[in-house]
Amino acid sequence: MNRNLLLAAAFSMTGLTLAFSAPASAAGPEQGRWSFSLLGGIDTPVDGDVHDGAVAVVPDLGPLNPALAGVDAELRIGARGHDQIYDNAIGYGLEFGYGLSDRAEVFGHLRETEADPGTVQVGGAFVPALNTELPVFGTFSDYEAWSAEVGYRYYFMEPGGARPFIAGRVGATETEQIRATFVIPDAGIAINDVPFTDKGWVVSGGVDVGVLIPVGERFSLVAQAGMRYVDDLEGDDSAIGGLGLGSINDTGSRLSVPVSVAARWDF
Repeated sequence: MNRNLLLAAAFSMTGLTLAFSAPASAAGPEQGRWSFSLLGGIDTPVDGDVHDGAVAVVPDLGPLNPALAGVDAELRIGARGHDQIYDNAIGYGLEFGYGLSDRAEVFGHLRETEADPGTVQVGGAFVPALNTELPVFGTFSDYEAWSAEVGYRYYFMEPGGARPFIAGRVGATETEQIRATFVIPDAGIAINDVPFTDKGWVVSGGVDVGVLIPVGERFSLVAQAGMRYVDDLEGDDSAIGGLGLGSINDTGSRLSVPVSVAARWDF
């Protein structure tokens, strides 16, 4: 099923909901009451590198392509960001909340974020024997991450209609291993499907602003957007360290703008 069509339908539904005044109801936080939400949306990277830059001398290209035995090269790799390698990610998850009052609640949030594989020119290989620089391309596997966070949300208006809010969250995110393929097509060189970053947990957190739209006494729709940060990943140098590129994967932090809609039930 096309994810973009699902998202378009979700946002269209939210737009129609926002187009009319919501009825007065008890939907939303209330002291001592729990809530459950299902959410989905897009997550757009705005900062953070998948890899750093480096310059490394390879004295003999023979191990990579026997036809180039005795030929040296200088790898000139530039930093590349999440926004250059991956398209917008899809995010979906669930949330449990507990009302502290009719204006405030605490919540626990579980989310999965996914982006399809991405290919980009990561730099060049300068070959003195040819006095030219050959393009180097990198293909990176899916970006897939699971987040578990807790937070606090405050509503600016009393119950009875649409209620804007602000929220903050902090927790941890586990990112799946990222593998990479590096290719120099003009030299017939390919390093295929090698480890790039390890699977592991790092600190994450963010802020959100949005609006809760009551639909019934116990059901509401929520639209929100914000900023989200995931810390650096752990690099795996087992394949690229021998080329002098062991420093390029000592990064991986991600700053993004998530936009989502949610269906919420209070009970």
